[in-house]
Amino acid sequence: MIIATKKPIEEIVKSLEGETKVFIVGCGECATVTQTGGEKELAEMVAHLEAAGKKVVGTDMVAANCQELDLKRVLRKHKEAADETQAFLVLSCGAGTQSVRAATDKHVLPGTDTLFLGNVQRSMDFVEKCSMCGFCVLDDYGAICPVTRCAKGLLNGPCGGMSHGNCEVDPEMDCAWVLIHEQLKKEGREDKRTRTHAPKDWNAIAHPGKLVERRQLGDEKILKAAKKPEGE
Repeated sequence: MIIATKKPIEEIVKSLEGETKVFIVGCGECATVTQTGGEKELAEMVAHLEAAGKKVVGTDMVAANCQELDLKRVLRKHKEAADETQAFLVLSCGAGTQSVRAATDKHVLPGTDTLFLGNVQRSMDFVEKCSMCGFCVLDDYGAICPVTRCAKGLLNGPCGGMSHGNCEVDPEMDCAWVLIHEQLKKEGREDKRTRTHAPKDWNAIAHPGKLVERRQLGDEKILKAAKKPEGE
């Protein structure tokens, strides 16, 4: 799930300076769960903008803003309002905001700040456990990611600042390496702890990332992923 926080209304109003007509797009997926772009937040944003002298010409709660084709259908459904508006305010992650960008040439602005890919521990309690690094090594670390959960991204054991099982950077957080050692011990795979790992190779990901599946004759699948050229 993509975790985000609300932008201050003052920042949004400033971004809309000189524009009076706004169309607001909410998101029925991540932004609803994180309470940054669901039905309630969309209604609140309408009230905020109207209080600031803006005219909200239309709204829509899209099922999932990251679906670009669906976004284009939504704007076609609201063609009159989409033609009238001067700006689209998007209450979703940056990916969802850019889906709206792909559907219109008008001013598109975000209503949230996107933070990380997060696990939902309980209602409104999110934690980052994966950095989407492109080359997963979880099997070597008891399915606990040192790239993400160690504040320093260390791959060969804890730093010298670890104290009483807690992280040097955030003393309220468990040291990822203590968790890794304890988990490998439970699995009877303590030999994993003695292996030396080379520095993280970030060539597995290049920005912007891309993954396309195309079906050819014989129903073969061809996966194309964006990677940096060898030697870079």
